[in-house]
Amino acid sequence: ALARLDVEYPMLFQLTNKQNGNVTHCGVLEFSAPEGNAFVPYWTMSNLMLPEGGLIQVKNVSLPKATYVKFQPQHVDFLDINNPRAVLEFTLRSFSCVTKGDQLCIPYNDKKYYLEIKEVKPADAACIIECDVNIDFEAPVGYVEPQRQAQEIAEPVKPDLPEPQKAQVNEGAEEAPKFIPFAGGAQRIDG
Repeated sequence: ALARLDVEYPMLFQLTNKQNGNVTHCGVLEFSAPEGNAFVPYWTMSNLMLPEGGLIQVKNVSLPKATYVKFQPQHVDFLDINNPRAVLEFTLRSFSCVTKGDQLCIPYNDKKYYLEIKEVKPADAACIIECDVNIDFEAPVGYVEPQRQAQEIAEPVKPDLPEPQKAQVNEGAEEAPKFIPFAGGAQRIDG
């Protein structure tokens, strides 16, 4: 049936939960589900607020290539990752598209970090396959900017330094011998 349709590749789909109107987008891993069924990952079902066995509308869509995506970590623990941008870029390789408002789970060092997609350009949903995407982060949920306390400005303390000494010149003293290159003696070591 798909061969007769005018389908663009990569194949991207809009999933809609008709009960609450939640929408997300995804790619397809394989067409192995029985007719009229779709196997959807748990995180996608969570984004749709879809119960197991719930009904969704599946629509083939064409999405623009993403140019910019802004994420917001859902916990301050995300700041403990040494290079969060590299971890996120590695994780995004397994995704085909992103939708504004979705949450992604990033497993890293035996912990799960959740990120909400706050902004997507050029549209609210975009393809991230084979494209350069600028990634940005908002402050994590619950993050409080550290307060900087104003310190009293005191006059600088002068360090106790010894009195400067002047060079002493002995008149009539002989000059020190000067360096003469290659002035030494030599012996052969080959006999």
